[in-house]
Amino acid sequence: MKAEPFSGVVYVFRSKRSDRLKLLWWDGTGVVLYAKRLEQGAFCCPKVQDGAMRLTSAQLAVLLDGMEWMRVLAPRRTRTPQVVA
Repeated sequence: MKAEPFSGVVYVFRSKRSDRLKLLWWDGTGVVLYAKRLEQGAFCCPKVQDGAMRLTSAQLAVLLDGMEWMRVLAPRRTRTPQVVA
């Protein structure tokens, strides 16, 4: 996979039916395995490009909740009001 396993990279594995996910990562003291199975529905996983999928932490959280990760948007930057003199 050409990624450094001790860098905090989270490896996500999905079942064929898309109702199960397994995550592996190094937390600094050991390897953590997280497994989740949905009772209804399926995980909406992004397409794999170049052998990897890239998600933000917010998108990963939404994916693990069983929701569509594509609906998570980056926060809008608001303009600072300017004082007119």
